[in-house]
Formats: sequence, C-alpha cells, structure tokens
Amino acid sequence: MANKPKFKVGSKVMLNSGGPKMSVSSVDKGDDPVHYWCQWFAGKKLERGRFPEDSLDEVTEGDE
Repeated sequence: MANKPKFKVGSKVMLNSGGPKMSVSSVDKGDDPVHYWCQWFAGKKLERGRFPEDSLDEVTEGDE
C-alpha cells in the first residue's frame, strides 16, 4: 500500500534540524518512507536535494 504524502509540490518546508526554507519540487510516493525533492537558494545559486518525509517540517506563516 502506497504511503500518502504529508506535503505536496509547492509546499514550503525546512529540515527539522534547521537550515534554509525550501520548496517541494516533486514527491517520490513509491518510496517507504515517502521522499521529497526540494529546492532552495544558497545566495544566488539554486540548490536541490532529496529528503525523507520524517526529516521535514512544514513552514508556517509565523516561521517566515
């Protein structure tokens, strides 16, 4: 049975250990746990990384 993703494309997230605010660019639903490709800017450079769902927290308006 496939896992239902916690976040969707366009969600704003952050690593629960801290770091930059990131945008979810795609969701790997077939993985267990679900993984997310996220992108963020480091200065002017666009960075990208893949993270498991349990390592991410959603960024709320108060966090921005």
